[in-house]
Amino acid sequence: MSEEKRRRGPLIVIGGHEDRDPRGDRKILREVARHVRGGKLVLATVASHQPEGYYEEYRKAFADLEIGEMVEVYVAERSETHAAETLAKLEGAAGVFFSGGDQLRITSQIGDTQVEDKIRQIWESGGVIAGTSAGASVMSETMLVKGTSAETHRIGDLHMAPGLGLIPDVIIDQHFAERGRFGRLLGAVAHNPRVLGIGIDEDTAAIVDGDTFTVIGSGAVYVVDGEEVTHSNVAEASPERVLSMHGVCVHVLAAGDRFELSKRLPVPAPPA
Repeated sequence: MSEEKRRRGPLIVIGGHEDRDPRGDRKILREVARHVRGGKLVLATVASHQPEGYYEEYRKAFADLEIGEMVEVYVAERSETHAAETLAKLEGAAGVFFSGGDQLRITSQIGDTQVEDKIRQIWESGGVIAGTSAGASVMSETMLVKGTSAETHRIGDLHMAPGLGLIPDVIIDQHFAERGRFGRLLGAVAHNPRVLGIGIDEDTAAIVDGDTFTVIGSGAVYVVDGEEVTHSNVAEASPERVLSMHGVCVHVLAAGDRFELSKRLPVPAPPA
């Protein structure tokens, strides 16, 4: 692994609805706080069309978890990404936490701006980047934007767009088991079997460190690998047709399990 990659901080990719109750375990938020190490955490609420309330909820959730200052970054319009006040909030940050909402709003508002540059600088200097729900989907090179949940995938029922590209060669879906999104993740992998499909349950996270991720939380992480697919009708069939794909490999990972991304290899948790 190169020196550049070693310097980068972890990515904490959360499936949404992580435990934020101050009376609860808050395993995922504790992991974020552990990597922030008492430094400044930036809560990026850019994904939301109505961000009111997010900051106060997360401030309470992190209150006793030994982070330092917490500040909120929100831009209503793309032009605000150039404001000195906005950029100043990112200075000296030890981590950035993307809240939920609409992932397309993140890329359309901050993509290729000084705000994105600052966030990448934080990450490349060892800071943690976390994202929940929409904030999880945006971490991949190509992100799922829209597609029907809780039913068999139909070929034309999928919309994708470029993400921030923090994790190469994957596509991420969230609220996975809870919203029945297995079909649409299969559809995304059918479009490009080169990428791994990663589906993350609520209150569950994949902690990406270099080329490996580890699962924490109360649910599962699903990995859909299309490398050995023997048949797919995604290019030939009409948009309303049901997807046909043979030879798909699916891994289901629980807390403590790891996955080596370049080797496409799951590693079980050590015995308790």
